[in-house]
Amino acid sequence: MVIAGTGSGVGKTTITIGIMAALRKRGLAVQGYKCGPDYIDPTYHTTVTKRKSRNLDSWMFTKDRLLDIFTHGKVGADISIIEGVMGFFDGKSPQTNVGSTAEISMLTKSPVLLVVDCSSMARSAAAIVKGFQLFAEATNIVGVIANQVGSEGHFQLVKTAIEQECGIPVIGYLKRELDIEIPERHLGLIPTIERGDLDSFFDRLGDLVLETVDMDTFLELSIAEPLTTFSGPSLFNKNKEKILKIAVAKDAAFNTYYPENLELLEENGVDIIYFSPLANECLPNDVDGLYLGGSFPEVFARKLGRNRVTKESISTAIKNGLPTLAECGGFMYLTESMVTTDNTKHEMIGMIPGEIQMKPTLQSLGYREIVGCEGNFLLKSNVAKGHEFHYSTYHHSSEIPFAYEVEGMRGKYKEGMLAYNVVAGLTQIHFASCPSLVDHWIEKCLEMKAMD
Repeated sequence: MVIAGTGSGVGKTTITIGIMAALRKRGLAVQGYKCGPDYIDPTYHTTVTKRKSRNLDSWMFTKDRLLDIFTHGKVGADISIIEGVMGFFDGKSPQTNVGSTAEISMLTKSPVLLVVDCSSMARSAAAIVKGFQLFAEATNIVGVIANQVGSEGHFQLVKTAIEQECGIPVIGYLKRELDIEIPERHLGLIPTIERGDLDSFFDRLGDLVLETVDMDTFLELSIAEPLTTFSGPSLFNKNKEKILKIAVAKDAAFNTYYPENLELLEENGVDIIYFSPLANECLPNDVDGLYLGGSFPEVFARKLGRNRVTKESISTAIKNGLPTLAECGGFMYLTESMVTTDNTKHEMIGMIPGEIQMKPTLQSLGYREIVGCEGNFLLKSNVAKGHEFHYSTYHHSSEIPFAYEVEGMRGKYKEGMLAYNVVAGLTQIHFASCPSLVDHWIEKCLEMKAMD
């Protein structure tokens, strides 16, 4: 089932998590997915379902690749729940459904449950639902959940209007006065890794859904058409013998990794060793590569700046040629310094000349098509796809060798930096958009390993 919304902010994530929790209470194994490139919502799915949630993105992936990720993820699950992004028809372009929840529902042949914010309407809710039904008839909107209703009586008004005019059931509701908002920060929801034990929150949310949503009807509506088998070999059945080790930074400051990125490394012979810069841990011994992902290093800038053991071990390894990929927060961590929004400067690792300045407003957001600049051992001549989403700007006084030529809605530009055997930039790449990237990284790691 796809949980879609009429727009952002209507309660998709809260309702998705509540439904997942309710299904778990009924003893079902639930697989979560998120439409689009968002990292944070899937952390909530993963925490409540106890299974890795995955991104489905019809712009970053071909149809076959998307279905490969989808079928790989749902092995062993009783039901798949796909949380939408923005409004149902919002994607990469205002002219097509590319990248939208609607397109992903069609590619996966999934029925759709539409979440409608009914806080200030009754019969008008039916007009909204009817518009979504007629806008693209290839979609399969099978039911509605009314969010933000004032009372049981309000819900009955909405339900009567929608069922009469649209011919689909309104299977339940959540009241607007419920104290169940999920805390947010500048990049969206606060990641679960920073919020501690959420079991009681999920338990309460699941109970609320069971009280006011007809889960029997939900399960009946969730029965989907069989998928056409995708062509070509899967990315996820190689299981090669481990031939090298790559260290991956993993803690509250560095945790936004697409699960497929890590799985593709493991499938191709990489033993992943996790370590925590926030805990001032030394880079693990005898690793052949380093992956510094993103998240919120600016929130922990003071501590990261003071953790000299981690900084010095990474600096030494990079100077010795360790093949490294640093994305977004990882790129920020490798610069000389970071200035937070309170105008405090924090010393970072210093492998990349220049300074990161955090801003109070969003600086970059959107899909990116990426080509490697000369010397980029990861991409070489290949094209990858990814996403930028940050409140930071990078400032440097000298010329630098750029890592990528990037194309987004505002045209082409160069970004990131190549230094030693480091490929670093603010763009976060999904490896499934360019699997050869993994091969190139492993080749470079083996090349440097042979020189030791």
